[in-house]
Parts: sequence; C-alpha cells; structure tokens
Amino acid sequence: MADSNFIDYVKILCRSGKGGAGSRHYHRAKYIPKGGPDGGDGGRGGHIILRGSSHMWTLLPLRYQRHVFATDGESGGAARSHGRDGEDRIIEVPVGTAVFDAETGDFLCEITEDGEEINLLRGGKGGLGNCHFATSTNRAPRYAQPGQPAIEKAVVLELKLLGDVGLVGFPNAGKSTLLSALSAAKPKIADYPFTTMEPSLGIVDYRGTQSFVMADIPGIIEGASEGKGLGLRFLRHIERNAVLLFMVPADSDDIKADYKVLLRELHEFNPDLSDKSRVLAISKSDMLDDELREEIAKTLPTDLPTVFISAVTGQGLTELKDILWREINSEENKNNFSITHRRLDPRHRVEEEDNFIFEQEPLDDEEPRLETDEDWKDEFWDEESSVNN
Repeated sequence: MADSNFIDYVKILCRSGKGGAGSRHYHRAKYIPKGGPDGGDGGRGGHIILRGSSHMWTLLPLRYQRHVFATDGESGGAARSHGRDGEDRIIEVPVGTAVFDAETGDFLCEITEDGEEINLLRGGKGGLGNCHFATSTNRAPRYAQPGQPAIEKAVVLELKLLGDVGLVGFPNAGKSTLLSALSAAKPKIADYPFTTMEPSLGIVDYRGTQSFVMADIPGIIEGASEGKGLGLRFLRHIERNAVLLFMVPADSDDIKADYKVLLRELHEFNPDLSDKSRVLAISKSDMLDDELREEIAKTLPTDLPTVFISAVTGQGLTELKDILWREINSEENKNNFSITHRRLDPRHRVEEEDNFIFEQEPLDDEEPRLETDEDWKDEFWDEESSVNN
C-alpha cells in the first residue's frame, strides 16, 4: 500500500477561526460632545467545511495537508463598523467519506452526494460592540464583548466506496476475475493469494439499458477480525453496498462452512452487515460436471440465492446479473437498506495514521471575559470627561 495512490484513511487536525472582539469606541466629532458609544461588532471566525466531490477517488491530498486552519474574525471598528469575517476553509473529499472524532471514535458526519457541504467546525461568533450595551442609566458603556474562541479537533476521515454490490470472499476466490469479466475494470489478477491489495470499482452493464456498480475488496481470511491477513481494514468499503455477493470456489472442501466463516467475520466487523441482502456464487464451476454440481447444490445454504458461475467461460454470469439486479431493486432491500455507523474502535484504526503527531502551537486556553472599567486607565477617562464637558 505504500506505493499506492489510493488512500482511504487519514487523520488531520482542524481548527475554526475565533470571533473578532467587539469595539469599545465613542463617536467623536468637532461639534458633537458626548457622541455616545459607536463600537462595531467583531466578525465571525472562519468555518471548516467539508464538500463532496465526484471527481475525487482518494484521500491522498490530505496526507500532505495535515493542518486545516480557518482564519480569525477581525475586531469591530469605529462608527459601528463590522469586523471582517474570517475566511472559511473548504476540504474537498470523495463522495462516501465518513468523519470520526480521532480521540473518542464517535461518528460525526458523512458526505453522500456530489456538492454536499457539511459544516464540520463552526467559527466563533464575533463579539458585540459597546453600542449594544448602552441603556438609559448607562449611556457610555466602557466595555465590549469578546469573540467566541476557536474550536480545535483532530478527526479521522474514512473513505467508503459507493457500490451496489460488494464482493466478499477468501483470497484467490476469483473476485477480481469476475469483476474484470462483468465490467471494464482491470484489477490485478494472478494465481496467488492477496493479489488485490486495494479496492476497485466496476460498472456492470445489465441488459444493455441498465447498470450497477460492483466493488471488489481484498480477500479476507478466518481470524481477520483479530488482525490476521489484511485484517478488517478494507471491509469498510462494503458497508455502503446494498447487496453482498459471497464467492466460494468450487474446489473448496466445504462450501457451506466457508460461507459461514465469511459471514461470521463480517458480523465481527459490523453486526449490521448481517442484515444486508446476500447472494452466494460458486466460482470456478467450469471444473464441475453436471453430476458433481447437483451433489454440491444439495449442501448449499437455503436461506439465500445461489448460483454456479465461471468468469473464464462465462457460465452463469447472465443468471448472476439477473439475481443481483433483482436483489438490488427488491422492495425489501429498499425498505431495509440503511447505513448504521459504528464507532471507530481500535480494531478499525490504521496504526500509522493514529500515531501521527501534529506539530502545532497550543491554543490560548484562557476564558474570554468582558472588559470592565478596571481595564481602562483613570487618566484616560478624566481626559475623556474633560473633552466632553
């Protein structure tokens, strides 16, 4: 993965802008004594905004932009002049990006559409000028309101590919071969395990007028929930799929047992994956004759659709696409399909990202306060009083 441009997990530090302070100013004109307070409001701090982009497919740019800081709002001015607002910082991310709190692991938000914008961190509000505090008994308030402080948060961005069908199987089960046979995708194919080292998408044509998206992820093995093989790092990409296509090769010793192992590993990763529509495909079926196929069919699970396929000869591919299309568009699937966001527990984290240490200047932790008469020099007010009189 070190040489790949596909990055689906990154940790960054975000900071919104703090609000500008309100102004303590009094109107001054040649023939207007005691002009009264006219301090303007401070500008708001800049927001940190997430924006979905269909032109992006990786979080790689954020690997080189670990700090995303918005600018602060400017202070108010004389004549009730409003301070300039801080500049917002927009983070463009691929569609399907979920955001988690890096410290607690709590889910924060998710980008699901192109052009969708979510305000991740709001900038601090600007403080009110002293003109807002004038009353009948206090015509010359000597204080103004400070702006709200900035918000700083380390977040984890996690990309989940958007596909209608997700391929699930052991290494070297023929998932990439099937994807290349059904679509124009060209994933790496070889006769050794873990050939696929990163997820890939392919658009599958259906009956010449329709299409659906199929996602291929690296193979998982028994014990993946405990970190074996490639672990659970890439299973996040099938959380957004409507249908899961389980693939078990025809030369497996026990197809039903292998299917149960895969299902159990998915349940360990996210229990809600067990509720998705499932289809079981027996790959490499060109090695079977009719009699052996019938014997194997008797041992297959009966609680989901099954089909024998061969990506090399094309056997069963049309039937497979019919089944997948029916499952994708079934009323039951549409009614039950939902995305339940798990917390980002230690099993789902990427160690090299979580251990990243941000180099930064610490924020000023002092609480903002209203400035009072004690903050002003007595001689200044004496001078001011003599001018007004």
